[in-house]
Amino acid sequence: MKILVVEDEPKLNKGLVEGLQNRGYAVDFAFDGEEGEQMARINDYDVIILDIMLPKRDGLQVCDHLRSIGNHTPILFLTARDSVEDKIIGLNLGADDYLVKPFSFEELVARIRTLLRRPRFSTGDIIKLDKLHLDTRSQELIVDGKLIRLTLHEYGVLEYFLRHLGEVVTREDLLTHVWDRFFDSFSNVVDVHVKNVRKKLPKVYAKRIQTVWGKGYRLV
Repeated sequence: MKILVVEDEPKLNKGLVEGLQNRGYAVDFAFDGEEGEQMARINDYDVIILDIMLPKRDGLQVCDHLRSIGNHTPILFLTARDSVEDKIIGLNLGADDYLVKPFSFEELVARIRTLLRRPRFSTGDIIKLDKLHLDTRSQELIVDGKLIRLTLHEYGVLEYFLRHLGEVVTREDLLTHVWDRFFDSFSNVVDVHVKNVRKKLPKVYAKRIQTVWGKGYRLV
């Protein structure tokens, strides 16, 4: 799961990024609304944490523009404003949740999990490939009615493959979506996790994760 944090306060930005990384999320960050909006437009995020009072472009403008161009990534507003009117404005522009500063990090994580459980795809909470069912709510993999246990990053790899069925997925794609953009790109961590996913899957599905030499992988 990949999250974008857009917060102009350096200490809070750093704290959020490090805290979420420690929870296993891949995290990108920006310090102003203009940069944050650009990143949200060119990257695929699962949740955007967006401060309202931002330089260059405020969070309300960012949210409004993203929704106007068809970007429906869940947005959680962070703000010092706690009036009902401000909350209504944010929610009417398309925000999914609203957290007033100061806030508990544990509450933020709980709200992120709630947003991640909301279906964004027509298939709802279950991604299916024949008899392979990946539950995005519980992060459980069921194949032929049997539970297969995955680590957090193994789940992330398989989910990304399933959401990009038939497409070539590069190692860089997996590093930035499942891990973090600052992860060592020369590491073999992606190959190791793909190998582990293949081992855990029945052969009929393991064979469908193809190696595309010089590029990455493709689930067919």
